[in-house]
Formats: sequence, structure tokens, C-alpha cells
Amino acid sequence: MRFYGLIIALAAVVSFVLCVAIYKLAMRYRWYPAVRERDVHRTPKPRLGGLAMYFAFLAALAIASQIGWFGIVFAAPGRIFGLIGAVTLIVVVGVIDDFVDLDWMIKLAAQIVAGLILAFNGVAITSLPIGGLTVTSQWMSIAITVLLVVLVMNAVNFIDGLDGLVAGVAIIANGVFLVYSFFLSDAMETSRFSLAALISAIVVGICLGFLPLNWNPSRMFMGDGGALQVGLLMAASTIAVTGEVDPSLISRDALFPAFLPLILPFAVLIVPLMDFTLAVVRRLGAGKSPFSADRKHLHHRLLDMGHTQRRAVLLFYAWAIVIGGGALLMFLVRPVWVAPLVMGSGLVLCTVLTVAPLSQRKRLETRAQRSPYGDDDDEFDPLDRLGREESDRVRANTPAPVALKKRIRRLARRDSTKPDPSRSQPRPEDEE
Repeated sequence: MRFYGLIIALAAVVSFVLCVAIYKLAMRYRWYPAVRERDVHRTPKPRLGGLAMYFAFLAALAIASQIGWFGIVFAAPGRIFGLIGAVTLIVVVGVIDDFVDLDWMIKLAAQIVAGLILAFNGVAITSLPIGGLTVTSQWMSIAITVLLVVLVMNAVNFIDGLDGLVAGVAIIANGVFLVYSFFLSDAMETSRFSLAALISAIVVGICLGFLPLNWNPSRMFMGDGGALQVGLLMAASTIAVTGEVDPSLISRDALFPAFLPLILPFAVLIVPLMDFTLAVVRRLGAGKSPFSADRKHLHHRLLDMGHTQRRAVLLFYAWAIVIGGGALLMFLVRPVWVAPLVMGSGLVLCTVLTVAPLSQRKRLETRAQRSPYGDDDDEFDPLDRLGREESDRVRANTPAPVALKKRIRRLARRDSTKPDPSRSQPRPEDEE
């Protein structure tokens, strides 16, 4: 495991140095896009973190190739070159999209091509640990591989909306997967040094180096070039580990360890995958492209519930740790009931922390309704005040016909000159 630790450390250092350098260049030459309506931040920031992560990825691969322990990984160079080619394509398309907003069909086509590059270079699903099932059809193998690549890439990209969210979730997910890949060798008698584990270690490293510049308040974003790159590498590690297990040699006791490579990535990414599914259904239902942008993702909803950016990000981390760690415990810990117990307790805690702001909002509303101060509720009910302020802002920025504005002013002046019948008789409070 120390060699993987070395790769993580080197990748993190290279990624951090490159992120700082690219950030300074981007700020000096204004290599950043304008703030979009759906963005959470309000000041322009560079979206070139993915470019720094890409060069750190290449550097980590080059360093690993010079370490004898990883010789078995580089014994089949076709897989390495296929991985580099797919990542390069995605980074180029992603960086361009960060500046000019490419059509969603172009991005989807690039993702499919990246999946095909992996599949035709040996990084493909050839066996499934379901009753010793082997994917005998090459085209079926390619189709499953491409589908998995596109699905994971978009799931990761869809949650890239808050500072530190994608980088932190990727560190957790790939850290869990690295531990699993390392200990899988004991159960399946495979090499401890595999392509899947190496990819996971590199992803952990490049995200660790990027996170200091992306933690809230962030100075830099990874952009589509970074989010799609991380998603592609996570999909590639999942696919690679399934290809290293011979389904015909799987015993009954080893069935779950062999099946875990398919469960684990989806377990860790269950929240992003759910967000991706809901977004596609929501947009198709509205007659829009499934890849069109909006501000209705899960992380946006957490903010609307009352969570701060940091708290929302930490909640995503907590869900990833509980679900991914629970799945890993099923593989590592005995007796078998320990893992479900730990996971169940963690899920309950995460749920309570997620919905906590709702109870706080309810208390504020109840307090406001019971307030005896009439129109002075503002000081007791900040939610209503913020709502009115938002309505006033929208109303002020919404253009109205000049004639309508004049009519409103004329009616207002006429009403102001009319006597108020309710004031014809003095009220007790007036006499006072």
C-alpha cells in the first residue's frame, strides 16, 4: 500500500503546484467565463482546474511506469494509451465547453467516443460476477462499457455546483475503491498492483491537490474538463477491476467480493446518480434537453432548505462515506450483521442532519404567526422578509409597458386624494 501512498502524494503535489500556476495565469489574463444565472458564486473565477488535474494525471502515470512494482500494470500498454486518449479527448472538449458552452449533443458524442476508445483498447467489461456470466459478444461488451462510462461521467458532472463537492466526493469514492481493489487480491488471488487501484490512487491524489483552491470560499473551479475527467477515471477503474476477475473461478463464498466492483461505485455515487436521474426526468418532462442546465439539482435544493454551502458539501461527504464505507465493510468485516447496522445508523443520522433546517424554518414561521406585533413581524420572521426582498428585486428588474406604469401612478395619486371613510370617526388610539 505504501507505493499507492507514494503515487497519491506525488499526484497531489503536482496537481497543487499546477493549480496555483494556472490560477495565477488565468487571473492575470482573464481566462474565466462570466457568471451564469444558475451559478452560486457571484464573482468570476477560472474553470481550468481540470487542466491542472490532467497534467498531474499524466505525471502520476509517468512516475508509476518507472516503479518496478507497477510493471504488471504497464505490461499491457494498450490499456494505458487508451486511457490517456479517452481522458485527453474529454479534457479538451470539457475545457472548450467551459468557455463557449458547446451543444449538449457534441458533449454526449465526445463521451461516447471516449467510452469506445476505452473499450477498443482493452478497458471493457468482459465478465459479470453473476453466476459466472461471461459477456461473449464483443458488441455487447462495448455497449455496456460505453453506457457505464457515460452514466458515471454525467453523474459526477451534475453535482459540480458547490465548492469542493466533486473533489471531496471523488476522494472518498476512490479511496474506498482503492482499499477494496487492494484487498480483493486476497479473496480472488490477483495481483495487488492493478490498473484499477492505480487509477483510484491517481484520482485521490489529483483531487487532493486541487481541493485547497476549491474549498469554500473557492478561488478556482475544475469545470467540465475536471468533472468529466474524474467521472471517466472512476468509470475506467470500475471497468478495469471487473476484467481482472475470472467468473468461472468464483466460489460461493467469494461471490460478494467479486460482485462488489459493480456495487461499490454505484453505492458511493448513489446521491449523484439519483440527482442525474431526477434531472433527466425533469428536463424531458418539460420538453427540454436532458443535458440542459438548471438550478434544481440536489445541492441547490439543500441551499434552498437553509444549508450553507459548506454544510451542504459536508452532507454529501457524509452520505458518500456512510454508503460507500458500509458497502466496503460488508467485504471486510465479520460477522455480516455489523456492516448493515453501521450503515443503517449512519443513514439515519445523515437524514436527520439533512432535514434539520426544515424544522428550524417551521419554528421561525410558528414564532412569527404567534407574534403580537402585527406588521413588525420582520424582526421575528427573516424568512418572510427575505421573500419580500426577493419579490421586490424581481419586480424592479421586470420591465413593464410605459402606459401601464403611468396608469399605476395615476391610480395611486387618485387614491391618495380620496378621504378614508374608516378615518371619519376618531378611534380611541387616535385620541390618545
